[in-house]
Formats: sequence, structure tokens, C-alpha cells
Amino acid sequence: MSTSPQHHGFISKHTNQGDPMLRGLSTVVFQADDLDTAREWYTDVLGVPPYFAKPDEGPAAYIEFRLGDLAHELGVVARAYAPHPAAPHPSGAVVYWHVDDVQKTYDTLLTKGATEHEGPTWRSEDWLTASATDPFGNILGLIHSPHYLNMLP
Repeated sequence: MSTSPQHHGFISKHTNQGDPMLRGLSTVVFQADDLDTAREWYTDVLGVPPYFAKPDEGPAAYIEFRLGDLAHELGVVARAYAPHPAAPHPSGAVVYWHVDDVQKTYDTLLTKGATEHEGPTWRSEDWLTASATDPFGNILGLIHSPHYLNMLP
């Protein structure tokens, strides 16, 4: 069975020759000291409960949400199971999630307990970004991107 973008009905406007090394974003994983509190916070913010949790019995060590047009995955692992200790301040890569209204989403995150990482910033006429730090120290990026909208079927 083919796993090419054409097989799934998506045809990229910009194609690379050969097989790409990175095929697409699969799962973003955040960490939290208190996974139960993180589950409640993200369920409230995202408006959906996690679709996956492990282990099946007892306290969860990992939860995962499916989000958006392409059902990308946002996972949260209990920091006790994370491969590295937490940094003393928010750090690492900022993964930007496309949203329809950056300012409204950013304001909602702040209202629900996130803190400012970088306020809404115009990158060009059509590009607006912002980022907030969730209550668990993870950076949540927001973007309104015409490229994202153009790649949707």
C-alpha cells in the first residue's frame, strides 16, 4: 500500500525529488510534573479529551490528543518518565499550531493560566505568530499561515 501524499488525496504544490527524509509532523510531546492536572488543563483548552492514555490501568504516564484538520498528535508525558530533566525555564523548539485567530487564541490561553512567551507579532502582511508557556513549562506556538491554508484539500 502506497504512503505517498498522492495516495491520501493530498498533492503538494512543492515537491522534492526522491523520498523526503522528514515526511511530516507526527507527534509533539510536552512534559508535565502533574499529568492529571495537565490532562484537565489541555482538555479544557482544546475542548476534547485525550483519545489515548497509557498505561490502561492506574495513573497515566502519557496522554495524547488528536488535533485539527490533519489530526496531528499532541502528547503529554509525566516528567518522571521524560528522557531528560526539565530545563530551569521554558526552552527548546517552538512548534507552531495553525489557528484562525492568533490574538483570540493567545488571549484564551493567557486567561486559562498560560503565560506570555512572545506576544502576537506580525512576520509579514499575512503571517502572525505568538507563543505562550503552558502551566507546565512547555512553549505552545500559534500561527496564522497562508501556506497551511493553501495545503488543505
